[in-house]
Amino acid sequence: MDLRLPGWRALLRRPRRLLAAGAAVVVLAGAGTWTVGSAVASDDTPPVRRTDRVMALGDGVRIDTSYFTSGAAGRRPAVLIGHGFGGSKDDVRRQAEDLARDGYAVLTWSARGFGRSTGKIGLNDPRGEVADVSKLIDWLAKQPQVELDKPGDPRVGVTGASYGGAIALLAAGHDSRVDAIAPAITYWNLADALFPNGVFKKLWAGIFVNTGGGCDRFEPALCRMYERVAESGTPYPEASELLRERSPSAVADRIKVPTLLVQGQSDSLFPLDQADQAAKAIRANGAPVDVDWIAGGHDGGDLETGRVQGRAQAWFDRYLKDDKGTDTGPAFRVTRTLGTGSGDGEPRLSGVTADRYPGLESDPRAIPLTGREQRFDNPAGASPPAVSALPGLGSAAGLSRLSSLGIGVSLDFPGQFAAFESAPFRDDVQITGSPTVTVHVKSTSDDAVLFAKVYDVGPGRTQPVLPSQSVTPVRVEGAKAGRDVRITLPAIDHEVDDGHRLRLVLSSTDLGYASPTAPATYTVSLKGDLAIPTALAGTATDGPLPAWVFWMPLAGAGIALALLLTSRRRTATPAPDPALADVPLEITGLTKRYAKSSDRYAVRDLSFRVEKGQVLGLLGPNGAGKTTTLRMLMGLITPDGGDIRVFGHAIRPGAPVLSRVGAFVEGAGFLPHLSGRENLELYWRATGRPPEDAHLDEALQIAGLGDALARTVRTYSQGMRQRLAIAQAMLGLPDLLILDEPTNGLDPPQIREMREVMIRYAAAGRTVIVSSHLLAEVEQTCTHLVVMDHGRLVQAGPVAEIVGSGDTLLVGTAEPVEDAVVEKVAALPGVASAVRTDDGLLVRLGADGTTRRLIAELVRLEVPVESIGPHRRLEDAFLTLIGAEA
Repeated sequence: MDLRLPGWRALLRRPRRLLAAGAAVVVLAGAGTWTVGSAVASDDTPPVRRTDRVMALGDGVRIDTSYFTSGAAGRRPAVLIGHGFGGSKDDVRRQAEDLARDGYAVLTWSARGFGRSTGKIGLNDPRGEVADVSKLIDWLAKQPQVELDKPGDPRVGVTGASYGGAIALLAAGHDSRVDAIAPAITYWNLADALFPNGVFKKLWAGIFVNTGGGCDRFEPALCRMYERVAESGTPYPEASELLRERSPSAVADRIKVPTLLVQGQSDSLFPLDQADQAAKAIRANGAPVDVDWIAGGHDGGDLETGRVQGRAQAWFDRYLKDDKGTDTGPAFRVTRTLGTGSGDGEPRLSGVTADRYPGLESDPRAIPLTGREQRFDNPAGASPPAVSALPGLGSAAGLSRLSSLGIGVSLDFPGQFAAFESAPFRDDVQITGSPTVTVHVKSTSDDAVLFAKVYDVGPGRTQPVLPSQSVTPVRVEGAKAGRDVRITLPAIDHEVDDGHRLRLVLSSTDLGYASPTAPATYTVSLKGDLAIPTALAGTATDGPLPAWVFWMPLAGAGIALALLLTSRRRTATPAPDPALADVPLEITGLTKRYAKSSDRYAVRDLSFRVEKGQVLGLLGPNGAGKTTTLRMLMGLITPDGGDIRVFGHAIRPGAPVLSRVGAFVEGAGFLPHLSGRENLELYWRATGRPPEDAHLDEALQIAGLGDALARTVRTYSQGMRQRLAIAQAMLGLPDLLILDEPTNGLDPPQIREMREVMIRYAAAGRTVIVSSHLLAEVEQTCTHLVVMDHGRLVQAGPVAEIVGSGDTLLVGTAEPVEDAVVEKVAALPGVASAVRTDDGLLVRLGADGTTRRLIAELVRLEVPVESIGPHRRLEDAFLTLIGAEA
C-alpha cells in the first residue's frame, strides 16, 4: 500500500493466485536435501517447528516442501495445503503455522515448475501432480507425529485456493486415504471454465499462461493446445478433453469425503456455477457438503481470509479430529455488502445463511420482458469489444463489490447488442442463483457467439449496474437457420430495489473472450419470460441497512451538509507547529475506542516521538494496538483523541503532508509480464507527478535489485518482489517510510538483505518505522523501539537502552576461567549465579548487585577481564516488559 495513490496496489495486483497449485512430492529414501527452522510464535502460542526439504522425484524433477508441527510429542491429524498458480509454498506459510499451532501436522510444497521446484506444469495432471499427492500422503504416513487410521493410511485433509483447491478435490477423488477437504475459489471442470459454452476465455487464458512463465513451461501437449486455440479463437474437442481429464469432474463419482466449498462472487475465471456442480456431485455420493459464497475472487475484492481459514479449521476439527461438538457453520452462506463503514471507508460485509444449499435455480420467479425482434452486428475483427469484467485487474474492492455499491463499470457499444427490459419492480427482490431465459437467434453466418448479461437499471439516468460484472458467453451452431437457445446467466446474489428494472442484454463482443472476427448480423427475439431464482427471498442480512438507503432521497441536502461539515473541519484543523517542522513524527495522547460508546480502547493515551535518521521498531503482542496506530498515522482512520504531527502538520484523512509519507503495509502487486523498472515507472506515471520527482534511481539503488530490474517480475523470487515493493514505497524518497512486516515470507538471506535496505534508507537522514514480529531482526535493524501492550505505551527508547536494562552480564576474558574461580564469582555478594562460557563468564546479578561492585570483585580475584556488558536478547526484554504490564 502506498498512501500517495490509494488503490493502485490493487490495480497492479499480480494474478499469481489464479488457480492455486498442487504438486506433490515423491519421497525417495535418502533423496533430497533438508533444513530445519522454527517459526516465531506470539507470547501466548507455542513455537512452530518447520522442516524444509527439497526432494527428488526422478526424471530431473525436484520438489520443495515444508513440514510444520507444534506442541508436545504425540500423533495428530495432517493437513496438506496447496498454493496459488505462479506462487510457491511460501504463500501459505502463515496458514500452515496457524494449523500447526492448532494441533495439526501440516505439509506445504511448491508445485512443479514453481518456486524452487522443477518440472513442467501439468495443470494437476493425474499422472503428475495428483499422483505426487499420493506419494506425499505415503510420506506423511511414516511420520511419528501423524495419526493413522491404519498402517500406511494417515488421517489427512487437503485445502488450498484455486489451483490448490482443485488439487484438494482431485486428491480426494484419486486417493481414498483423504478424509476431508476444503477447496476455495477453484474449478470443477477446467474445460467449462476456460471454454464456457464453446467460447474461448482468451484474456484469462493468456494471463494464466503468462503467469506460468510462458508456454514452454507447461507440458508440451498443453502448450500445443493453448497455441492452437489462441490462434484460431475456437476450442476444439481434443482441447476440451485434455482439460476435462485433469479436472475434478473426471472423478466426480469418487469424491466421497466431507467437503467445504468456498467460491467467489467476484470471479470471472471460476464463477459460482463451478462450486454448484461440485456440490451436487459430491452430495450425490452421500458426503456432507457446505457452500460459502465470499465477497472476493480472482477479479479482486475481499477474500475474507481470516473467516474462511477459520471455517476450514473448524471443518477439519469436526472431520479429522472427530470433534462432534465443533460448529462447522451453516450449510449455505452468502456474503453481502452493506455500503461503506463509518471508520475507514471500507465496504461493510455481512452474511446471510440457510440450512440447506438451494442450488442455482431454486424458487424461480417469472419476470416478463418487453422488446421487439432486434438486429445488431458483430463487427469485423470483433472490435471494439464490450466490457464486463477486467480479468486480473479488479479494483481494491473487487468489481463485484463496486456493483453491490451501485457503481456501474460495464460498457456496450451501440449497434452491437440487443436489449429487453422488465417493468419497474413494485417490491424489493433478492436474486440468488442463475437467471434463465430462452431466445431465438438467427445469424447471417453459420455460427453466432453472444454474450448474455442482466443489468439492474435504476430510475432516471443512473448508470445501469451489472451484478458481479458477470456475463455468459454462448456459441450458437447452425444459427443461419435460426435456433431457440436457453441461456443460463451467471449466478449472482443481488437485490433489485423497488422501482428498478432488469435489462437483458445480448452483445456480439466481450473484452475477455474470443469472438468471430468475420462480420455478421445477428437477429434475436424473446421466446419467454426471464426466470430469476429467489431462494433467499425474505432473508434479512445480519446487520444494519446500508447508509445509502436513507440518504439517497436526500442527496441534494446531503451534499450541502457535507460541504458545510468539510468547511468546518478545515477551519478546525490545527495550524502547523513550527517547533516540530523537522520532527518526522510526534504522537501525543493518541486514543481510539473500539466503538464510540465503548469503554474498550484499541489505543489509549499513547505518546512518543521519532527523530530523523532513526529506524524505529513498533512492537507489541497481538491486540496491542500497533495496526490501529499505523492506520491513524496514515490518515486512514480518525482518532477519538490526541494528536498526530508529521513534520509539524496535524494528520487528517487526505492531509497534504502525507505526500511525505511512504508506506508498505499490505504488500504490492505487480504486472508479471513487465520488468521491475517498467512496473515502477508505470506506477509513478499513474500518480501524475513529474518523472524527475520519482528519484527512481536512488530508490532502486537503496533497494539493491541490480540487473534484476531488467527482468520480468514473474521471474523474481519472493525476496526480490518484497524489495521491489519497498522500492515502490520509496519512490519520491518520502521523508517518513512505514513498513508493516516487510520480511514476511522471506528466508534468512532475504531477511538480511531487507535489513540492509532499511538501514541504507535511514542513513541518508530519513526515518523508517517498522512493525515486525521477528524480534531478533528488529534488534539488528532498529535504532529505537516503541513497545505497546493493551493499547498503551510500555516503554520507548534506544534499542541498546531497552535491551541493556537486564540483570545478566557477559564478562569477556582473555583466557578460560578455571572452575574454582567460577565458584568464587558465584559466591560473591550481589551475584545470583555465574556460568562459564566459551568467551568468559555469564553472570546474573541479584537484587542488590551492581555492575560497579562486580567489576571491583573480578579485579580482586584477578580474573583477566577484557570486556563486560549486558547479555540480554530483545526477546528477553520484550517478554519482561509485556509480562510486567500484564
